[in-house]
Amino acid sequence: MTERAKIGFQDVRDVVLERIQNRVWSQGDLLPTEQELAEEFGCARATVNRALRELADRGIIDRKRKSGTRVAVSPVKQAKLEIVLTRQLVEDRNANYRYALVERKEETAPGWLASQLDLPMGATVLHLRAMHYADNQPFQYEDRWINIAAVPKVVDADFTTVGPNEWLLGEVPFSNAELTFAAVPADDELSDYLACAKATPLFQMERTTWFRSQPVTFVRMSFHPGYQMRSQY
Repeated sequence: MTERAKIGFQDVRDVVLERIQNRVWSQGDLLPTEQELAEEFGCARATVNRALRELADRGIIDRKRKSGTRVAVSPVKQAKLEIVLTRQLVEDRNANYRYALVERKEETAPGWLASQLDLPMGATVLHLRAMHYADNQPFQYEDRWINIAAVPKVVDADFTTVGPNEWLLGEVPFSNAELTFAAVPADDELSDYLACAKATPLFQMERTTWFRSQPVTFVRMSFHPGYQMRSQY
């Protein structure tokens, strides 16, 4: 069995977080070194580094060169972000929702995606492209890859009438998610699908979800010009 099959950075992250929440390590306490944690979990030091880096990004721990990693004294309060159906986003705006599947194909995961999801070489994914509309106006362009090894029944799923996000939330549990937000200029493809001029600034969200340590899906969602995202905390 390879090291990757034994433990992922999500496993290390979750255990460290649980220990902090249970006061095994209190505010200001010094955590074991990366090497010590790697030996404890039986994984590479790089795996521990990524887990701690994510906790640091969330304001849970403080990492300082030469002085080590400590539990944050005043943890940053995190915004609450939920995975909401696009249908719900549209209907919450009192608009009529419509979905259209643009393309569906099984393919070998490209290199960047295999790296993003930590997939083995030659892994097969389901690639879906779809459009979501509000009152027949472009609302969101969805570009999604689903790990078939994690969700075998996705091969037989019908996405002609139900979007992949709705299907996944109803069929597959997830334990962790990673989100990235960016403002991007519309390229030829996005300007076509979202009915805007090329180079128009667009809000784009990328989301990766896992069930335990197994990657489930990576999706890139681009929204119509002027879209605003709201969150609660």
